[in-house]
Amino acid sequence: MAGRIRQGDIDEVKSRTNIADIVGDYVSLKSAGVGSMKGLCPFHDERSPSFHVRPQVGFYHCFGCGESGDVISFLQRMDHVTFADAIERLAARIGFELHYEDGGATPDQGNRARLLAANSAAAEFFVDQLRTGGAEPGRRFLGERGFDANAAAHFGVGFAPKSWDELTKHLRSRGFKDDELAAAGLVSSGDRGIYDRFRGRLVWPIRDITGQTVGFGARKLLDDDPGPKYLNTPETPVYHKAQVLYGLDLAKRDISRARQIVVVEGYTDVMACHLAGVTTAVATCGTAFGVDHIKVVRRVLGDDSVGGEVIFTFDPDAAGQKAAMRAFSEEQRFAAQTYVAVAPDGLDPCDLRIHRGDDAVRRLVDEKRPMFEFVIKNQLAQYDLETVEGRAAGLRAAAPVVADIRDAALRPGYTRELARMLGAELGDVQRAVSGASSGPAARGRREIREPAAAPLREGETAPVVEQRPYSITELPGDPATRLERDAIMAMLQHPSLVGVDLIRRATQTGFSNASLGVVRDGIASTVDTIAQPDWLGRVVTEVPEPLRDFVQQLAVAPIPERSERELAGYARGVALSLIDRDLLRRKSELLGRLQRTDATDRETYTALQRGLVQLEAERRALREE
Repeated sequence: MAGRIRQGDIDEVKSRTNIADIVGDYVSLKSAGVGSMKGLCPFHDERSPSFHVRPQVGFYHCFGCGESGDVISFLQRMDHVTFADAIERLAARIGFELHYEDGGATPDQGNRARLLAANSAAAEFFVDQLRTGGAEPGRRFLGERGFDANAAAHFGVGFAPKSWDELTKHLRSRGFKDDELAAAGLVSSGDRGIYDRFRGRLVWPIRDITGQTVGFGARKLLDDDPGPKYLNTPETPVYHKAQVLYGLDLAKRDISRARQIVVVEGYTDVMACHLAGVTTAVATCGTAFGVDHIKVVRRVLGDDSVGGEVIFTFDPDAAGQKAAMRAFSEEQRFAAQTYVAVAPDGLDPCDLRIHRGDDAVRRLVDEKRPMFEFVIKNQLAQYDLETVEGRAAGLRAAAPVVADIRDAALRPGYTRELARMLGAELGDVQRAVSGASSGPAARGRREIREPAAAPLREGETAPVVEQRPYSITELPGDPATRLERDAIMAMLQHPSLVGVDLIRRATQTGFSNASLGVVRDGIASTVDTIAQPDWLGRVVTEVPEPLRDFVQQLAVAPIPERSERELAGYARGVALSLIDRDLLRRKSELLGRLQRTDATDRETYTALQRGLVQLEAERRALREE
């Protein structure tokens, strides 16, 4: 496994990336003055734009919700990818080769790019094939399930022709080598050589959270197909089925906004849910919902997802019950509340939409039941509650479920509900729940099911805190603080216009506002690196953690001047005013000392007078700059 990406490469990628280009893929930006852009914040609902982007310094900040960061953190927040993934995406965008600290180039960067390209080309091929005469069984399958051509196009559904190597030949003509096709899982090998893995099947592209096609799921259509009902891409360097959720690329924004994710069981169920208006639906890809999927869900919902909803849909048959219990075994890994939605008559979302319409699919989700209620009833259904022995066994099975409820406020209510279901005395059930919550088995369960918050990976930021300790909007409005704020903004946003020498002098002045003074010190300690690409990032890391967001606010806050010429004069002007104010303060202090000095102390008196003359000369020179 590769080591950490070299910091120099990270800095280079950031310096060569225009943050406005990346943000512009998600937000409509308009000019907000020289070097500043603004738009509606993608992180919260607003009517008036308060989201500012400063391309020259590479930072964004929303003065409405407080979100701020650089181009890397923006991709992390918007697409829910890791720090390394964000860097790799940006590097690929500009064609930059990344290196790791172990000294080598990215081991599989080129190979990974080729595999992704092969998958993308295959996806296009399958989509084109769906329009051919041979794809009639696929079109009929979709039509019978209520999916028209627009729906197929929206989800990228295609058709793999019933041919030995038609896809292989097509991709070879596109410049892909056989070993690349094999590594991507697009072909298999036999006695006659390599051949297409998917043949005579309807094909769904499986995309990662960024929208890149990493694999495929193919549904059997023909009676003479000896393969399984569903055939997926095998594990490859870019496809890991335990870490991928089908439909997440389409659902991620609505999941993040609604704080809800609906986990269904198949590709057509995802399609049915989205077309019915449940646009937070996703599905696993040929594997059970597991721990790695939970990590993905938690990242999309937010690490601190209290108040969020994770809704599982299961068939009411034995397999569905087993899947529900498997999901419940990992339930406490979520901070969000978990629910179960089971359709009437055993219909999955796709069949429910066919037989009862879109509204029935929406009601299925709206009428969800808490996971704990579902599991308790599932446990009790295994026993004959008409007998004393059955009720006792049911209590032993269900009491640990109630004891495991994280929300202490819910536990008493479920204890009473369990007593009602059993027809047992409340005190007996309370004692059983208390015993289950204090026994060694329960302690072991909690140790497993209540993991500590995951450590942050390289470059990742902690969950957003709603109340920030320092905000530019809360600075005092007195003239001294306004001058200090404006000078800091000019130095952070336009260091080249202010000039290194002037910045050195300005950062040696006294500040009345303590928070701005700390930022001034951060600038002073990094002034020798102003010409380097990530100078502002160095200033951010130089100040204490609570003030880092404050620096980013100052780096993107709009400056009133509207032309380059006015901006240059303004930037130097506020820095000069700051220095002049400090010279005036020092002059006032010397005059005070001069008044307090005994005239007979000629040496001290003369020294103070020389100091006053020197300060006045400095002020005159300053005014001439």
